[in-house]
Amino acid sequence: MAAIDTESSPYLAQSMNAQVGEFIRLRREIHAEPELAFEEHRTAALVAAKLQDWGYEVSRGLGGTGVVGTLRRGTGMKRLGLRADMDALPIQEATGHAWASRKPGLMHACGHDGHTAMLLAAARRLAEQGRFSGTLHLIFQPAEEGGAGALRMIEQGLFEKHPCDAVFAMHNMPGVKQGQLVFRDGPTMASSDYVTITLSGFGGHGAMPHKATDTVVAAASIVMALQTIVSRNVDPQQMAVVTVGAIHAGKANNVIPAQATLELSVRALDREVRALLERRIRALVSAQAESYGVAADIAWRSGYPVLVNTPAETDFARAVGRELRGDAGIVEHGPALSGSEDFAFMLERLPGSYLFIGNGDEGDSQGACMVHNPGYDFNDDNIAIGAAYWTLLAERFLAD
Repeated sequence: MAAIDTESSPYLAQSMNAQVGEFIRLRREIHAEPELAFEEHRTAALVAAKLQDWGYEVSRGLGGTGVVGTLRRGTGMKRLGLRADMDALPIQEATGHAWASRKPGLMHACGHDGHTAMLLAAARRLAEQGRFSGTLHLIFQPAEEGGAGALRMIEQGLFEKHPCDAVFAMHNMPGVKQGQLVFRDGPTMASSDYVTITLSGFGGHGAMPHKATDTVVAAASIVMALQTIVSRNVDPQQMAVVTVGAIHAGKANNVIPAQATLELSVRALDREVRALLERRIRALVSAQAESYGVAADIAWRSGYPVLVNTPAETDFARAVGRELRGDAGIVEHGPALSGSEDFAFMLERLPGSYLFIGNGDEGDSQGACMVHNPGYDFNDDNIAIGAAYWTLLAERFLAD
């Protein structure tokens, strides 16, 4: 990777500020027309049209609605992938902005509209003025929100059709000072797995519990027993979460139901801990159910893996951030997060790094609003910074 110098980065940041109005308007246009996972047809068409206008070779349809823009320049052999996500969430917006969602029950509540706008702004700058030699792949991905769009793109040949030596992605982070860039080596975001436990017994009258096998009592015991896995089976220095988010059983106070279901969210920051959680949940649920005379069916749905940033690529990303923002504008090693992100699938295939850009702290009531909240909105002041960062990273990675 190329050595970092500081000659051009201040001018880059200033010039992006001067050009960013077009992309703020574009971001708000995308925001007003949100689309759910694998339904990003309008957004994908907009992205593809912009990239084609700027001279990119455009590939559409990977992962259903994915778009990849490729720009080759010079004789360099290195290949870089930069990724942004495009999908929205099934949430009713409550911001009151003029650019608020025009679709009832849908909104960009995670900032993917901003991620797309940042990468498009960088795309134009790199096409018109970029100084690099090599191959640049800009990956606009569908269905990050639970749909594993990254995995679907990979399974449909993303990295065979568009080979990359490394991949990078960025996400906004409420609660962090606006524009501050946050980096982290190693495990950075948790795995996510989802479990449905169905308990089946023999229902009966509430007045005669001895003639039934009570699935409610078994479910209650399982909920409490599950809490011991993190506290007694997982190394205290490791992170793990086992949350029972829903219990469904019965409809009347004098009827013992024949069936009860529990819905679990399971998370870890280590692959071995993730495997341990599955083993212990299966064993504990089966034993508890048997002790109460009911049967247990465990449906395990594997979600996203642990997101692990590779050290060399994170060091490089951090150096680019320092060049652009200075020491005060970056966090060298931020905390790990218990949330999940499907860019983890890309990092299982290739080296790379996932960083964060602050959306606003406690002094900014709008920017500090957490994602997946009806009052959230992406901070448009980040478009110039994010675009300048992607531009600089591409030029440094693909330096001649």
